Amino acid sequence: MARLATILLLPVLIESVFSISFFLPVNSRKCLREEIHKDVLVTGEYEISEQANTKTNLKITDSSSHTLYSKEDATKGKFAFTTEDYDMFEVCFESKSPMGSGRVPDQLVNLDMKHGVEAKNYEEIAKVEKLKPLEVELRRLEDLSESIVNDFAYMKKREEEMRDTNESTNTRVLYFSIFSMCCLIGLATWQVFYLRRFFKAKKLIE
Repeated sequence: MARLATILLLPVLIESVFSISFFLPVNSRKCLREEIHKDVLVTGEYEISEQANTKTNLKITDSSSHTLYSKEDATKGKFAFTTEDYDMFEVCFESKSPMGSGRVPDQLVNLDMKHGVEAKNYEEIAKVEKLKPLEVELRRLEDLSESIVNDFAYMKKREEEMRDTNESTNTRVLYFSIFSMCCLIGLATWQVFYLRRFFKAKKLIE
């Protein structure tokens, strides 16, 4: 049973931690996107290698272009925000230099993002609420269980939405098929009467 619990909890822990390193060319822009649920705490740390005559800006926005965090001439720092709705969030690094590309080496960017349970500072919570180590671990497991329940609830909601969409599509296809059949039957009937009148006019049939 413990092994099963570990298997179930592992994907949640993996998805709540996002760490990446990449090179950012001069006078270029690179963005990273991630979907995050509603009311989720997101924290992050970044470090950008310094280059002479080069300024790098960091900006975090949602799908509505609302700025959640912005830092000009960023080199090293931290950020934190809480999501208001399930959305696609974008983290963008933009490098600017008057020297022009090809004359300045690329900058190394390290980004470490955490959200959900992994973003909470349980050591600070333990100090504020004066919790024992066992109580802190129980709090962590409680938050993790709540996160899993919320994930399953969201998946169930999406499944219901997909089912409703499929049922609606099937109903529309059925009505369209019936309408098409009625049109074909009506067209065939009209052709029969038209040809009958035509042949009668030509006195080919009585």
